Amino acid sequence: MPDAVIITRPRAQAGALAQLVTAAGREAVLLPLLEIAPLADPAPLLAALAQLPSYALVAFVSPNAIDAAFAHLAAWPREVAIAVLGEGSRAALAQHGVSAANATIFSPPDSAHSDSEHLLAALDLAALSGKRVLIVRGESGRELMGEGLRAAGAHVTAVAAYRRSVPALSPALAMQLDQLLARPNDWIVTSSEALRGLAGLVRAAGGDAAVAKLQQQHLIVPHQRIADTAAALGFTRLTQSGSGDERLLAALQSRA
Repeated sequence: MPDAVIITRPRAQAGALAQLVTAAGREAVLLPLLEIAPLADPAPLLAALAQLPSYALVAFVSPNAIDAAFAHLAAWPREVAIAVLGEGSRAALAQHGVSAANATIFSPPDSAHSDSEHLLAALDLAALSGKRVLIVRGESGRELMGEGLRAAGAHVTAVAAYRRSVPALSPALAMQLDQLLARPNDWIVTSSEALRGLAGLVRAAGGDAAVAKLQQQHLIVPHQRIADTAAALGFTRLTQSGSGDERLLAALQSRA
């Protein structure tokens, strides 16, 4: 059995999964590959949130987007529908008191396909024609959701709620990466950006030899887009689990 489970989520979203991994008898190692920080100027976000009742739909691209927005909200207007990509975002909404019991929440029906393409397919795009839609996201990201909604006739506003970046390569991080690559591990990677960042950090720390070791590690990813990124980066040992901590854990346990 691989020695450890490397959890690469931002630190704020890693704790609950780490507890599940530990309870299952595996060693959990936190290696946040994306750092989440508040915006230098939150004024555009605050202005958009002040107009929430005017939107037919608000789409959150990640749990981080949800947490950043709800830090400025006292309550969610029940008449405004919500769209999210996966189970992690549903869990983040629940932590803020929002669930299917008090809000209309859309997400891809198949947890193995928690991406923008399948979220668009789950929406009644015709009903959104002529309506206002807000997308809450990081400072950068995919444009596909906004493009799809605009093509359907929606009036789309995208607003940044947080900043994300790959951590700088410090001597301590370089040493940690070297130690992790010295043995076979399971790596849980829930972001294509994080995976590209990992590959860049490993190359900077140890060159081609370190990258070759990384490519031999086993990755567990929640959906196809990250699997495609992994394949493009030369990874060959992949398990696609579906969205949510329970499915990630089940994928780990299936390797026991």
